[in-house]
Amino acid sequence: MALRPSASGPLDAIPEADRFDTTPHPREATRLFGHAEAEKDLLDSYRAGHLPHAFIIGGPPGIGKATFAWRLARFLLVNPDPASAACAEAVDLFVPGDHTIAHQIGSLAHPDLFLLRRSWNEKTKKLFTDIRVEDVREVIHKFHQAAGRAGYRICILDSAEDLNASSANALLKLIEEPPPRSVFLIVAHKPGQVLATIRSRCRKVALKPLGPADIALIAAALGPPWSLAPEGALTAAIARAHGSMHEVLRLLNGPGVELDAQLSQMLDDLPEIDWRKVHALADRVSLRDNGDDYAALLVSVFDWLHACVRRQAEAGEARALAPYAQVWEKVSEAAREADTFNLDKRPLVLSIFADLAAAARAFSS
Repeated sequence: MALRPSASGPLDAIPEADRFDTTPHPREATRLFGHAEAEKDLLDSYRAGHLPHAFIIGGPPGIGKATFAWRLARFLLVNPDPASAACAEAVDLFVPGDHTIAHQIGSLAHPDLFLLRRSWNEKTKKLFTDIRVEDVREVIHKFHQAAGRAGYRICILDSAEDLNASSANALLKLIEEPPPRSVFLIVAHKPGQVLATIRSRCRKVALKPLGPADIALIAAALGPPWSLAPEGALTAAIARAHGSMHEVLRLLNGPGVELDAQLSQMLDDLPEIDWRKVHALADRVSLRDNGDDYAALLVSVFDWLHACVRRQAEAGEARALAPYAQVWEKVSEAAREADTFNLDKRPLVLSIFADLAAAARAFSS
Protein backbone atom coordinates (compact mmCIF):
# COMPACT_ATOMS: atom_id res chain seq x y z
CA MET A 1 0.00 0.00 0.00
CA ALA A 2 1.49 3.35 -1.01
CA LEU A 3 1.06 6.04 1.60
CA ARG A 4 1.33 9.72 0.78
CA PRO A 5 1.21 12.21 3.61
CA SER A 6 -1.11 15.16 3.34
CA ALA A 7 0.53 18.57 3.44
CA SER A 8 0.69 19.96 6.95
CA GLY A 9 1.32 23.53 5.84
CA PRO A 10 0.76 25.91 2.96
CA LEU A 11 1.57 24.59 -0.48
CA ASP A 12 4.15 27.32 -1.03
CA ALA A 13 5.99 26.64 2.27
CA ILE A 14 9.78 26.61 1.94
CA PRO A 15 11.14 23.04 2.23
CA GLU A 16 13.16 22.28 5.35
CA ALA A 17 16.39 20.34 4.98
CA ASP A 18 15.83 18.47 8.26
CA ARG A 19 12.22 17.37 7.73
CA PHE A 20 11.07 14.08 6.19
CA ASP A 21 8.59 14.92 3.47
CA THR A 22 5.60 16.56 5.17
CA THR A 23 5.73 14.68 8.47
CA PRO A 24 5.89 16.86 11.61
CA HIS A 25 9.29 18.42 12.20
CA PRO A 26 11.28 17.08 15.19
CA ARG A 27 10.85 20.43 16.95
CA GLU A 28 7.10 19.76 17.02
CA ALA A 29 7.43 16.41 18.80
CA THR A 30 6.54 16.39 22.50
CA ARG A 31 7.19 12.67 23.00
CA LEU A 32 10.48 10.79 22.80
CA PHE A 33 10.63 7.07 22.10
CA GLY A 34 13.47 4.66 22.74
CA HIS A 35 16.05 6.89 24.41
CA ALA A 36 14.94 7.07 28.03
CA GLU A 37 18.35 6.08 29.42
CA ALA A 38 20.21 8.80 27.52
CA GLU A 39 17.55 11.30 28.52
CA LYS A 40 17.86 10.40 32.22
CA ASP A 41 21.66 10.71 32.08
CA LEU A 42 21.41 14.25 30.73
CA LEU A 43 18.76 15.27 33.23
CA ASP A 44 20.88 13.95 36.10
CA SER A 45 23.94 15.79 34.80
CA TYR A 46 21.99 19.01 34.49
CA ARG A 47 20.58 18.82 38.02
CA ALA A 48 24.08 18.10 39.32
CA GLY A 49 25.42 21.22 37.62
CA HIS A 50 27.55 19.29 35.14
CA LEU A 51 25.95 20.30 31.86
CA PRO A 52 28.63 20.62 29.13
CA HIS A 53 28.43 23.53 26.72
CA ALA A 54 28.56 21.32 23.60
CA PHE A 55 27.13 17.92 22.63
CA ILE A 56 27.43 15.62 19.66
CA ILE A 57 24.19 13.63 19.46
CA GLY A 58 25.18 10.73 17.25
CA GLY A 59 23.70 7.64 15.68
CA PRO A 60 22.28 6.34 12.39
CA PRO A 61 19.78 8.49 10.47
CA GLY A 62 16.15 8.40 11.51
CA ILE A 63 16.45 7.22 15.12
CA GLY A 64 15.37 10.45 16.85
CA LYS A 65 18.59 12.45 17.26
CA ALA A 66 17.01 15.74 16.19
CA THR A 67 13.93 15.06 18.33
CA PHE A 68 16.29 14.49 21.28
CA ALA A 69 18.13 17.77 20.58
CA TRP A 70 14.95 19.83 20.34
CA ARG A 71 13.57 18.18 23.48
CA LEU A 72 16.70 19.10 25.46
CA ALA A 73 16.69 22.65 24.08
CA ARG A 74 13.04 23.12 25.07
CA PHE A 75 13.68 21.87 28.59
CA LEU A 76 16.70 24.14 29.13
CA LEU A 77 14.84 27.21 27.91
CA VAL A 78 11.85 26.44 30.13
CA ASN A 79 14.03 25.45 33.12
CA PRO A 80 17.14 27.68 33.05
CA ASP A 81 17.88 27.03 36.75
CA PRO A 82 18.94 23.42 37.48
CA ALA A 83 18.29 24.02 41.18
CA SER A 84 14.66 25.05 40.69
CA ALA A 85 11.81 23.06 42.20
CA ALA A 86 10.39 22.31 38.74
CA CYS A 87 13.71 20.87 37.60
CA ALA A 88 14.07 18.84 40.79
CA GLU A 89 10.63 17.30 40.28
CA ALA A 90 11.11 16.49 36.59
CA VAL A 91 11.26 12.81 35.69
CA ASP A 92 12.35 13.47 32.10
CA LEU A 93 12.85 16.38 29.68
CA PHE A 94 9.19 16.70 28.78
CA VAL A 95 7.69 20.15 28.14
CA PRO A 96 3.96 20.31 27.25
CA GLY A 97 3.20 21.34 23.72
CA ASP A 98 0.95 24.18 24.87
CA HIS A 99 3.74 25.89 26.82
CA THR A 100 4.48 29.41 25.52
CA ILE A 101 8.14 28.58 24.89
CA ALA A 102 7.18 25.38 23.07
CA HIS A 103 4.98 27.45 20.75
CA GLN A 104 7.83 29.88 20.11
CA ILE A 105 10.25 27.07 19.37
CA GLY A 106 7.75 25.40 17.06
CA SER A 107 7.53 28.57 14.98
CA LEU A 108 11.31 29.23 15.21
CA ALA A 109 10.53 32.48 17.00
CA HIS A 110 12.42 32.07 20.27
CA PRO A 111 15.10 34.79 20.55
CA ASP A 112 17.68 32.54 22.22
CA LEU A 113 17.43 29.47 20.01
CA PHE A 114 19.34 29.30 16.74
CA LEU A 115 19.15 26.63 14.05
CA LEU A 116 21.99 25.80 11.71
CA ARG A 117 20.98 23.75 8.68
CA ARG A 118 21.05 23.95 4.90
CA SER A 119 19.03 26.99 3.95
CA TRP A 120 16.88 27.90 0.98
CA ASN A 121 18.45 29.40 -2.14
CA GLU A 122 15.98 31.89 -3.59
CA LYS A 123 17.86 32.05 -6.90
CA THR A 124 17.80 28.33 -7.65
CA LYS A 125 14.63 27.58 -5.67
CA LYS A 126 16.48 24.68 -4.03
CA LEU A 127 18.21 24.07 -0.76
CA PHE A 128 21.89 24.97 -0.66
CA THR A 129 24.10 21.90 -0.90
CA ASP A 130 25.79 22.62 2.44
CA ILE A 131 25.74 24.85 5.50
CA ARG A 132 27.59 27.97 4.40
CA VAL A 133 30.12 29.93 6.42
CA GLU A 134 27.73 32.93 6.18
CA ASP A 135 25.13 30.91 8.08
CA VAL A 136 27.59 30.18 10.87
CA ARG A 137 28.72 33.79 11.05
CA GLU A 138 25.11 34.92 11.44
CA VAL A 139 24.73 32.60 14.44
CA ILE A 140 28.04 33.85 15.87
CA HIS A 141 26.73 37.42 15.67
CA LYS A 142 23.54 36.46 17.47
CA PHE A 143 25.39 34.51 20.13
CA HIS A 144 27.45 37.55 21.06
CA GLN A 145 24.38 39.66 21.57
CA ALA A 146 22.75 39.73 25.00
CA ALA A 147 20.50 36.77 25.72
CA GLY A 148 16.91 37.84 25.32
CA ARG A 149 15.73 36.30 28.59
CA ALA A 150 18.86 35.99 30.72
CA GLY A 151 18.82 32.24 30.19
CA TYR A 152 20.58 29.88 27.84
CA ARG A 153 21.48 30.57 24.26
CA ILE A 154 21.19 27.35 22.31
CA CYS A 155 22.31 26.39 18.81
CA ILE A 156 21.04 23.21 17.14
CA LEU A 157 23.11 22.02 14.18
CA ASP A 158 21.31 19.53 11.94
CA SER A 159 23.41 17.99 10.71
CA ALA A 160 27.22 18.00 11.03
CA GLU A 161 27.56 16.20 7.70
CA ASP A 162 26.28 19.32 5.93
CA LEU A 163 29.14 21.53 7.14
CA ASN A 164 31.87 22.39 4.67
CA ALA A 165 35.48 23.06 5.70
CA SER A 166 34.97 26.81 6.12
CA SER A 167 31.73 26.58 8.08
CA ALA A 168 33.13 23.81 10.31
CA ASN A 169 36.16 25.93 11.21
CA ALA A 170 33.97 28.97 11.88
CA LEU A 171 31.79 26.89 14.19
CA LEU A 172 34.89 25.55 15.95
CA LYS A 173 35.95 29.07 16.91
CA LEU A 174 32.56 29.71 18.52
CA ILE A 175 32.65 26.41 20.42
CA GLU A 176 36.23 27.07 21.57
CA GLU A 177 35.29 30.44 23.09
CA PRO A 178 31.56 30.24 23.82
CA PRO A 179 29.68 33.11 25.45
CA PRO A 180 28.38 32.35 28.96
CA ARG A 181 25.40 29.98 29.23
CA SER A 182 25.74 28.78 25.66
CA VAL A 183 24.81 25.27 24.57
CA PHE A 184 25.58 23.65 21.20
CA LEU A 185 23.61 20.57 20.17
CA ILE A 186 25.24 18.94 17.13
CA VAL A 187 23.28 16.21 15.36
CA ALA A 188 25.66 13.81 13.60
CA HIS A 189 24.81 10.68 11.59
CA LYS A 190 28.50 9.73 11.54
CA PRO A 191 30.11 11.26 14.63
CA GLY A 192 33.52 9.87 13.75
CA GLN A 193 33.64 12.12 10.69
CA VAL A 194 32.99 15.33 12.62
CA LEU A 195 36.03 17.63 12.68
CA ALA A 196 38.33 16.17 15.35
CA THR A 197 38.84 19.53 17.06
CA ILE A 198 35.06 19.92 17.39
CA ARG A 199 34.65 16.34 18.68
CA SER A 200 37.24 16.93 21.39
CA ARG A 201 35.18 19.80 22.82
CA CYS A 202 31.86 17.97 22.92
CA ARG A 203 30.18 15.43 25.14
CA LYS A 204 29.13 12.44 23.07
CA VAL A 205 25.56 11.20 23.32
CA ALA A 206 25.32 7.96 21.34
CA LEU A 207 21.72 7.03 20.57
CA LYS A 208 20.86 3.47 19.60
CA PRO A 209 18.59 2.29 16.77
CA LEU A 210 14.93 2.13 17.69
CA GLY A 211 13.26 -1.14 18.63
CA PRO A 212 10.24 -2.49 16.67
CA ALA A 213 7.81 -1.58 19.46
CA ASP A 214 9.06 2.01 19.58
CA ILE A 215 8.78 2.37 15.81
CA ALA A 216 5.21 1.07 15.89
CA LEU A 217 4.36 3.62 18.62
CA ILE A 218 5.88 6.45 16.59
CA ALA A 219 3.90 5.45 13.50
CA ALA A 220 0.71 5.51 15.56
CA ALA A 221 1.62 8.87 17.09
CA LEU A 222 2.24 10.43 13.66
CA GLY A 223 -1.38 9.90 12.74
CA PRO A 224 -2.75 9.35 9.20
CA PRO A 225 -1.57 8.17 6.79
CA TRP A 226 1.27 6.49 8.70
CA SER A 227 -0.96 5.19 11.50
CA LEU A 228 -3.23 3.63 8.86
CA ALA A 229 -0.49 1.49 7.30
CA PRO A 230 -1.55 -2.17 7.09
CA GLU A 231 0.02 -4.20 9.88
CA GLY A 232 1.82 -6.43 7.40
CA ALA A 233 3.32 -3.50 5.51
CA LEU A 234 4.47 -1.85 8.75
CA THR A 235 5.98 -5.08 10.05
CA ALA A 236 7.85 -5.64 6.79
CA ALA A 237 9.13 -2.04 6.77
CA ILE A 238 10.33 -2.33 10.38
CA ALA A 239 12.17 -5.55 9.55
CA ARG A 240 14.00 -3.79 6.70
CA ALA A 241 14.68 -0.50 8.47
CA HIS A 242 17.44 -1.45 10.94
CA GLY A 243 15.93 0.66 13.68
CA SER A 244 15.42 3.81 11.60
CA MET A 245 12.01 5.49 11.66
CA HIS A 246 13.09 7.53 8.65
CA GLU A 247 13.65 4.33 6.69
CA VAL A 248 10.27 2.95 7.76
CA LEU A 249 8.53 6.08 6.47
CA ARG A 250 10.48 5.86 3.22
CA LEU A 251 9.45 2.24 2.75
CA LEU A 252 5.80 3.01 3.47
CA ASN A 253 5.83 5.87 1.00
CA GLY A 254 4.97 5.32 -2.68
CA PRO A 255 8.41 6.09 -4.20
CA GLY A 256 10.15 4.14 -1.44
CA VAL A 257 8.15 1.00 -2.18
CA GLU A 258 8.82 1.35 -5.91
CA LEU A 259 12.58 1.83 -5.46
CA ASP A 260 12.84 -1.06 -2.99
CA ALA A 261 11.11 -3.40 -5.45
CA GLN A 262 13.37 -2.24 -8.28
CA LEU A 263 16.52 -2.77 -6.25
CA SER A 264 15.38 -6.22 -5.12
CA GLN A 265 14.79 -7.29 -8.72
CA MET A 266 18.14 -5.95 -9.92
CA LEU A 267 19.99 -7.75 -7.14
CA ASP A 268 18.06 -11.00 -7.64
CA ASP A 269 18.99 -10.95 -11.35
CA LEU A 270 22.73 -11.00 -10.60
CA PRO A 271 25.10 -11.93 -12.14
CA GLU A 272 23.00 -10.70 -15.07
CA ILE A 273 22.95 -6.89 -15.27
CA ASP A 274 20.67 -4.57 -17.19
CA TRP A 275 23.10 -1.67 -17.54
CA ARG A 276 20.39 0.72 -18.68
CA LYS A 277 18.66 0.26 -15.34
CA VAL A 278 21.94 0.60 -13.46
CA HIS A 279 22.79 3.87 -15.24
CA ALA A 280 19.30 5.20 -14.55
CA LEU A 281 19.68 4.24 -10.88
CA ALA A 282 23.10 5.92 -10.75
CA ASP A 283 21.62 9.14 -12.12
CA ARG A 284 18.79 8.99 -9.60
CA VAL A 285 20.83 8.44 -6.43
CA SER A 286 23.55 10.93 -7.39
CA LEU A 287 21.19 13.91 -7.08
CA ARG A 288 22.18 16.07 -4.08
CA ASP A 289 18.71 16.09 -2.56
CA ASN A 290 18.20 12.36 -3.13
CA GLY A 291 20.13 11.10 -0.14
CA ASP A 292 17.26 8.83 0.85
CA ASP A 293 17.52 6.85 -2.39
CA TYR A 294 21.30 6.56 -2.05
CA ALA A 295 20.92 5.30 1.52
CA ALA A 296 18.24 2.85 0.36
CA LEU A 297 20.62 1.49 -2.29
CA LEU A 298 23.34 0.82 0.28
CA VAL A 299 20.88 -0.80 2.67
CA SER A 300 19.62 -3.10 -0.09
CA VAL A 301 23.14 -4.02 -1.20
CA PHE A 302 24.36 -4.88 2.29
CA ASP A 303 21.15 -6.79 3.06
CA TRP A 304 21.65 -8.79 -0.14
CA LEU A 305 25.29 -9.55 0.75
CA HIS A 306 24.31 -10.52 4.29
CA ALA A 307 21.68 -12.93 2.93
CA CYS A 308 24.20 -14.48 0.51
CA VAL A 309 26.81 -14.95 3.24
CA ARG A 310 24.24 -16.45 5.62
CA ARG A 311 22.98 -18.92 3.01
CA GLN A 312 26.48 -20.13 2.14
CA ALA A 313 27.46 -20.41 5.80
CA GLU A 314 24.36 -22.45 6.60
CA ALA A 315 25.09 -24.69 3.61
CA GLY A 316 28.67 -25.25 4.76
CA GLU A 317 30.05 -23.63 1.61
CA ALA A 318 32.98 -21.85 3.27
CA ARG A 319 34.84 -21.35 -0.02
CA ALA A 320 31.90 -19.40 -1.43
CA LEU A 321 32.09 -16.81 1.33
CA ALA A 322 35.33 -15.20 0.14
CA PRO A 323 33.98 -13.37 -2.97
CA TYR A 324 31.07 -11.91 -0.98
CA ALA A 325 33.29 -10.91 1.94
CA GLN A 326 35.70 -9.18 -0.44
CA VAL A 327 33.00 -7.22 -2.24
CA TRP A 328 31.41 -6.30 1.12
CA GLU A 329 34.70 -4.76 2.26
CA LYS A 330 35.26 -3.04 -1.09
CA VAL A 331 31.77 -1.50 -1.22
CA SER A 332 32.04 -0.37 2.42
CA GLU A 333 35.33 1.38 1.77
CA ALA A 334 34.15 2.97 -1.48
CA ALA A 335 30.98 4.27 0.21
CA ARG A 336 33.02 5.74 3.07
CA GLU A 337 35.29 7.53 0.62
CA ALA A 338 32.34 8.85 -1.39
CA ASP A 339 30.76 10.26 1.78
CA THR A 340 33.99 11.65 3.22
CA PHE A 341 35.09 13.44 0.05
CA ASN A 342 31.61 14.14 -1.34
CA LEU A 343 32.40 12.20 -4.53
CA ASP A 344 30.06 11.69 -7.46
CA LYS A 345 27.89 8.67 -6.68
CA ARG A 346 27.51 7.58 -10.33
CA PRO A 347 30.86 5.71 -10.64
CA LEU A 348 30.25 4.16 -7.22
CA VAL A 349 26.89 2.69 -8.30
CA LEU A 350 28.36 1.26 -11.52
CA SER A 351 31.28 -0.22 -9.60
CA ILE A 352 29.00 -1.75 -6.97
CA PHE A 353 26.94 -3.67 -9.52
CA ALA A 354 30.02 -4.80 -11.44
CA ASP A 355 31.59 -6.13 -8.23
CA LEU A 356 28.38 -7.80 -7.06
CA ALA A 357 28.03 -9.53 -10.44
CA ALA A 358 31.63 -10.73 -10.27
CA ALA A 359 31.03 -12.19 -6.80
CA ALA A 360 27.86 -13.94 -7.98
CA ARG A 361 29.70 -15.40 -11.01
CA ALA A 362 32.59 -16.60 -8.83
CA PHE A 363 30.16 -18.49 -6.63
CA SER A 364 28.32 -20.11 -9.53
CA SER A 365 31.50 -21.16 -11.38
